[in-house]
Amino acid sequence: MRFRMTPRETGFHDLFAAAADNILTGSKLLLELLGSDAEGRAEIAERMRAAEHAGDDTTHAVYHQLNSSFITPFDREDIYRLAARLDDIMDFMEEAVDLVVLYRIDELPPGVDQQIQVLNRAAELTAEAMPHLRTMENLTEYWIEVNRLENQADRVHRRLLAHLFTNGAYDAVEIMKLKQIVDVLEEAADAFEHVANTVESIVVKES
Repeated sequence: MRFRMTPRETGFHDLFAAAADNILTGSKLLLELLGSDAEGRAEIAERMRAAEHAGDDTTHAVYHQLNSSFITPFDREDIYRLAARLDDIMDFMEEAVDLVVLYRIDELPPGVDQQIQVLNRAAELTAEAMPHLRTMENLTEYWIEVNRLENQADRVHRRLLAHLFTNGAYDAVEIMKLKQIVDVLEEAADAFEHVANTVESIVVKES
């Protein structure tokens, strides 16, 4: 670790931890979505929307602090990038739930539960990892595991698409609706990997 001649602003660490905790809340709402009825899904969507707004508030707080801070814990561009990528995760999860409600999906196809379980595990790892940015230690396993989970999500996504297009159980309109939902969930998995890659880049730069 390079020797620091000046103190660093620590408020960013709390904001990143808050953003990750909020993402974990969102991933738990996705889990609730599985097996819920139409009325329950609408209520889950409302709570997810509130969580997404809370995530936006945290992202804006990072940007505001970045614009008003002379000293930062690591590169300003990396702070901006990490905040934006954490925000992306929440946006994709909220979009997926909203689409399920808007499209009035009766039953999610087999495999969506696996997508959501992967996202929940990635959220747990991300929430555990963010506090370690203070010391830049004990983070290697985090980004390795999130990358592994993203590979798993890719495989689940491909199987889901194959099921939608070859099963014969869905008409063309239903396929289009379901494909959009599973694609957005896949984008959420990609977004978790982008966060992990950003953290890895930060640690490498600061070591």
